[in-house]
Amino acid sequence: RDVWTQFVWGSRISLFVGLAATVVTISLGALIGVIAGFIGGRTDSVLMRLTEWFLVIPFLPLAIVLASVLGRSVWNIIFVIGVTSWPSTARLVRAQVLTVKQRLFVDRARSLGASNVHIVFRHIMPNVSGLILATATLAVPISILTETTLSFLGLGDPRNPSWGKTLVEAFENGALTLRAWWYFTPAGVGILLVVLAFTLIGQTLEQIADPRLAGRR
Repeated sequence: RDVWTQFVWGSRISLFVGLAATVVTISLGALIGVIAGFIGGRTDSVLMRLTEWFLVIPFLPLAIVLASVLGRSVWNIIFVIGVTSWPSTARLVRAQVLTVKQRLFVDRARSLGASNVHIVFRHIMPNVSGLILATATLAVPISILTETTLSFLGLGDPRNPSWGKTLVEAFENGALTLRAWWYFTPAGVGILLVVLAFTLIGQTLEQIADPRLAGRR
């Protein structure tokens, strides 16, 4: 097998799944968090109970069940990761929205007759965007690791050789037993470096969005 070609093509699939699943995760989490935090009341209670319900269920078993039911394809994997990873984002965004909503410039805009839509897009979202960006950057490595895990369990798309599928094939062909390190090392190192890079970038953006975090580390 051409290990280099598998590595390059696998990086394309793994990064695409990681980024696309992150878009789904952040879109759902940010939407639910903003609605819950800004509207409040019964809407907040219902959305937070839904969020807690997803948080109580173990993430990986839920993803495995959904992937088994939906079938083996890249788009199904993206959907599964997206709909099971949004709760933590929703809680973070909601907490930030609750803080921003109580600031004086929001009260001033409301007293001048600004609509809720104007307040959300003009005042709330700009003050939450930094947190959303940092959360999105940290969500990418989680999505890649989840895709790798699902592929290793035989739930990945057999038509698209991601890094996870490369590791599965190496394991099934006895690469570990035969000490064929060149078969599984490139995919493993690729996953490690991408996860580490996005994690460090995400932590840096998180500290920029909330300078108080820098003093804790």
